[in-house]
Amino acid sequence: MNFLVTGGAGYIGSVVATRLLEEGHGVTVLDDLSTGHFDAVPEGASFVESKVHDAGAALAGRHFDGVVHLAASSLVAESIADPEKYHANNVVGTRLLLDALRDIGVGRLVFSSTAAVYGEPETVPIDEDAPTRPVNPYGASKLAVDQMLAEEAQAGELGAVSLRYFNVAGAYAGRGERHSPESHLVPIALEAAIGLRQGLAIYGQDYPTPDGTCVRDYIHVADLADAHLVALDVIRPGHHRVYNLGNGAGFSVREVLAAVEEVTGVELEVDLAGRRPGDPAVLVASAERARRELGWEPTRPALEQMIGDAWQVLRERAGRS
Repeated sequence: MNFLVTGGAGYIGSVVATRLLEEGHGVTVLDDLSTGHFDAVPEGASFVESKVHDAGAALAGRHFDGVVHLAASSLVAESIADPEKYHANNVVGTRLLLDALRDIGVGRLVFSSTAAVYGEPETVPIDEDAPTRPVNPYGASKLAVDQMLAEEAQAGELGAVSLRYFNVAGAYAGRGERHSPESHLVPIALEAAIGLRQGLAIYGQDYPTPDGTCVRDYIHVADLADAHLVALDVIRPGHHRVYNLGNGAGFSVREVLAAVEEVTGVELEVDLAGRRPGDPAVLVASAERARRELGWEPTRPALEQMIGDAWQVLRERAGRS
């Protein structure tokens, strides 16, 4: 089959594109390179440099059997400072993409959603029926798209799956995290370990968790990519389904940093800082629905493997392999 991957020059998108190619599919990557990297686009994929807002012109005359939509703005702190940007890029951009896909006859879409739609959960682990009460504009923008897809499907125009990620880590086929600025804990800690940054901060030590720091559910990027491939196979026209993706086990910030020190052999220099706005205390997924309906199961659940894979790619990039 032939698939479009929006945001395919980014961290997750490039791994999804790689896995699709490995399974024998044709892949076109659409990315404006505002946060992605051209050298992350896998060999064998076609590349279209464009914003999703302009997909109508960029994709005219092309044929796709399905789309994986990952292009988005995704920084929680930035979304709080500039909510208009998140509405324009994530909500309006997706609306225009859907219009373009309708024009070229694409009826299957897998959407990169987020656990941020749940806000502060009432119960843990979080299942798909939990209340959606995002506490930041990033989560609100993703929830708006989930709702948009449900409405499109109900109208019979589309078959769609929303995958609500929890925290993603690791690397695959030489593709790891390269955000600027970097906001994710594992790559920040690894950059500190290799000497690319001076120390790091723990934001908040007074959360209602066993050690006072935030707890998150981590999933390996390759497991996440495989979930997209499975989701493309199960989409039904006129239906929208939501799946949480995670390991079902949470790790605190301090536990992650301890694992980084174990993998790298480097003692980290850590500063203590106050809480960041919009950070829930605990986000841990129930991925039971994905297991039951998709037959999807994480194959790389160990935090040490995620960190080790990311560490290897970072060392190679820094010329220290």
